[in-house]
Amino acid sequence: MAKVVVMGAGVSGHTASTFLKKWLGEEHEVVVVTPNSKWNWIPSNIWVGVGEMTKKEVTFDLAPVYQKAGITYKQARAVSINPDGGKDEQKPYITIEYTDSSKEGEQEIVTYDFLINATGPKLNFAATEGLGPDNGHTVSVCTADHATHANQELQKCIDRMKKGEELKFLVGTGHGMCTCQGAAFEYIFNIDHTLREAGVRDKATLTWISNESFLGDFGIGGLHIKRGGYAASSKLFAESIYAERDVGWIIGAHVNKVEKGKAHYELLDGTMGAEEFDFAMLIPPFAGVGLKAYDKEGKDITDQMFAPNGLMKVDADYTPKAYEEWKASDWPATYQTPSHKNIFSVGIAFAPPHLISKPMKSPNGTPINPTPPRTGMPSAMIGKAVAQSITDMINGAPEPTHTARMSEMGAACVASTGKGLFNGTAAALTVFPVVPDFEKYPGLGRDLDYTFGEIGLAGHWIKHILHHMFIWKAKLRPGWALIPE
Repeated sequence: MAKVVVMGAGVSGHTASTFLKKWLGEEHEVVVVTPNSKWNWIPSNIWVGVGEMTKKEVTFDLAPVYQKAGITYKQARAVSINPDGGKDEQKPYITIEYTDSSKEGEQEIVTYDFLINATGPKLNFAATEGLGPDNGHTVSVCTADHATHANQELQKCIDRMKKGEELKFLVGTGHGMCTCQGAAFEYIFNIDHTLREAGVRDKATLTWISNESFLGDFGIGGLHIKRGGYAASSKLFAESIYAERDVGWIIGAHVNKVEKGKAHYELLDGTMGAEEFDFAMLIPPFAGVGLKAYDKEGKDITDQMFAPNGLMKVDADYTPKAYEEWKASDWPATYQTPSHKNIFSVGIAFAPPHLISKPMKSPNGTPINPTPPRTGMPSAMIGKAVAQSITDMINGAPEPTHTARMSEMGAACVASTGKGLFNGTAAALTVFPVVPDFEKYPGLGRDLDYTFGEIGLAGHWIKHILHHMFIWKAKLRPGWALIPE
């Protein structure tokens, strides 16, 4: 009997573990280790953040789902990996620390035959002084609890505006190396919609602040959309939405400090500035969760298995190259680690070989550029491909059998710009491939026949349907495996 351990139960880890159990059956064991007791459909957190949904609507308990599936579930965080075993344990293993109340703080060794690192990101609020809801001056929508708190603060602002106050809202990225511009994009336009519904939009100044060098970069270097026989840039698409909704913008910005009511930033041209606010939601940068790795003798080999940011190295080309030398083939295909053929890393947990957007620095040497997004559809597709490979390897295949290279996959994104059955809107976009391939698609790097976008009410309906569809899938309800990633 083989034992597969999955560290993490987000989109990628949950996808991998549930398909593994479906394909492997009772003959083999699948173990999920995650510090969380609940699964969270993160794309809908932005609706929690404006009071259109509750935490209960975007989360569910993991334990009964895994029990039904026959998956062993440990509510714990992974602390370290011993990929070659140890002095007292011949098999490779991970060390975990329980987070549930009954065993909190207890440690345990969990052996494995195959290991999937799907730990996701550490929300690195500490990278910017004063950032974040816990010890800082900004709110967040990165978790359901954060989003609930964000809505509470938003409602206080609405009450103040109804009494005649004029307030400033600042939304975007809280560091020069952030990703997930899309979530912040959704949130600022949902705030705009909510304020209009409350009748106080005229009392609000909305400002977008981002490390993007142009609006519509989104961490993928922007894209072009085929419209009316022309290739329209996402820059034009985004600027039109911001202008139409009367949202100002500050771009090419590294937020380096947040004080109560004021965000300090450095721009790509080297100048420094500050923006005052009454309400701010700034996405933090992401990092690895801090896993350590040790060899059989107990020597620290973390730097061999992980990049400096704590994300795991996989089958990518990490050779330092000039931007002009980057290739689509640099990106990983199987997500297998080079040093250990039974370890894979999926979703946000794997280390990208380089940025997708063009790297930029201020004259002061400060990097200011979006880092690659790997959430949602790409994460699920990667998790499923790795599950297929491991299933085949357990059944005798010598190497991974499935690939999910981001430079060969397309992705669909439905970005809400306001929730409402009859007046909601969303920008529905598809991009192919996610990582541009300028050798295969000279000029724009993408296939315009499969890269397009529209904004309107239909997009909102799709977003709402997807919310219910993917929660149905994650709960392993009847037909779940037929719903595409």
